[in-house]
Amino acid sequence: MKPVKFCTALATALLLALPMAAFAQEAEEEGSPISWELTAVSDYVFRGASQSDENPTGQAGITYTTPVGIYVGGWASGVDFGGNKPDFEVDYFVGYNVDFSDNVNFDIMVNRYTYPGASDLNYNELITSTTFADTYSLTVVYSNDMWNSDTDGWYYGLGAEWGFGNDYTFGLNVGRSIFKDEVAEDYTDYGITFGKSWGLVSASLGWVGTDSKGETNFGKLADDRVVFTLSVGQ
Repeated sequence: MKPVKFCTALATALLLALPMAAFAQEAEEEGSPISWELTAVSDYVFRGASQSDENPTGQAGITYTTPVGIYVGGWASGVDFGGNKPDFEVDYFVGYNVDFSDNVNFDIMVNRYTYPGASDLNYNELITSTTFADTYSLTVVYSNDMWNSDTDGWYYGLGAEWGFGNDYTFGLNVGRSIFKDEVAEDYTDYGITFGKSWGLVSASLGWVGTDSKGETNFGKLADDRVVFTLSVGQ
């Protein structure tokens, strides 16, 4: 998953957009080596910017986690960056998840973003996420080829999610994207999410957006918006 490549966005990113790491952690917690999820979203938003031209799309992911915490998997979503291609994003990832203590979990992952029919958009990211007390998270992301532009990019994210009775949740997140060599303006994204689960089924309603620099980068694709998500998985 990625913000639209900068030049493409000008022509036309889930709390911290890390569903793959979440799949791996869920699999470890439940004792099953395989976790999967099928999702319908009203808009695929990644780090504050729409990847589906503000339209609904489907998503799917699967992860295999070994007993020692190493995991591999894939994730796919429909996208629309304008023009004929690409129609899909397909991500491949490998990572490691470990509990440092009862209150600290650490996850490190290499994610490969690919776009069938538009390989000039493919790139990699190194993603780390540290979770404290099962509630607060710090995410740090680095790419030496952001959006396949030969440019360094960093992402720093803070998030929190609280659980309430009857499987309700409330989450907050804020992130900062920083780019080298002016490939894009540095910008901030943010979100608020309310969720509810019923066994294997979950739903969430979120409000997401960016600051003015995000809107400079991506135009209307970075406007504030409401996003509805419906998922089934285990």
